Amino acid sequence: MSSQPPPLIPRHIAIIMDGNGRWAARRNLPRAAGHREGVRAVRRTIEAAIEHNIRWLTLFAFSSENWRRPADEVTDLTFLLRHYLRSELNELAEAGVRLHVIGERDRFGPALEAELATAEARTRTNDRLHLVIALSYGARAEIVAAAQRIARETKSGTLNPDAIDEAGFTAHLATAAMPDPDLVIRTSGEQRLSNFLLWQAAYAELIFDDTLWPDFGASNLADAIAEYARRDRRFGARPSPVPAQ
Repeated sequence: MSSQPPPLIPRHIAIIMDGNGRWAARRNLPRAAGHREGVRAVRRTIEAAIEHNIRWLTLFAFSSENWRRPADEVTDLTFLLRHYLRSELNELAEAGVRLHVIGERDRFGPALEAELATAEARTRTNDRLHLVIALSYGARAEIVAAAQRIARETKSGTLNPDAIDEAGFTAHLATAAMPDPDLVIRTSGEQRLSNFLLWQAAYAELIFDDTLWPDFGASNLADAIAEYARRDRRFGARPSPVPAQ
C-alpha cells in the first residue's frame, strides 16, 4: 500500500474568464464570437471541475465595470446569459450542480432576474458542485454594501460595534454562505484581480494562465490544480522546518 498522501485539491476555485475579445480579434471575428466560444469553455470547465471533485466553482462572468462597454456588446452578453440558462439548466440540474448568483442581478432587468431566481430554485437541493456566477459584480461595491448594512444595524441597535470582527464582516458579504476561494485563476496572461473577490481571496493561491478563455479546457484546469497541490499554504505562518537528513 502506498504511503503517499492524497493530492491537495482546492475546495473552491474562482476564475476570471478573460480573453474572449482577443480570441475573436486574432481570428478577425466579431467580439460576440469570442463570447459564444467562451460559453463552450464554461461548459468544459464545469465538467472538469466535477471530475476533479471540486465543490465550489466561481466564474467572473460580468463585472460591474463591464456596463461601460458598447451597448451592443452588453446586449450580446445578456443574450448569451439568457441562452445559457435556457439551454444548460436541465443538464446542470441532472449533473448535481447548484447555481448561485452574486452581484447586482437587478441591473439586467426583471425578466432575466426572474430567470436567474428560477434557475437557483430549480437546483437548490443539488450539492455535487456549487456553481457561483458573478454578474454585475465588483468587490469594492460588495465591501461598501457590507459596511452600509453593518452601519444600519449598529445605528438601529441590533449590532454592537465592539462585536464586529472578520467573521462578522464576512457574514454581511454576498458570499457569506460560501467558503473563501483556495485558488484564483486568471486567463489571457493578465496578472491582476480586477476588483474580484478582494476580501475573500486574501489567502488564495493565484495562477495566471496565458491561455485565452475560449481555449481554456480540462487540461488547463488540471494543470492549475496540480500547481496548487505543489504550493506550501501557510496562511501567514512560518514554514515548517525541514527535517535533518
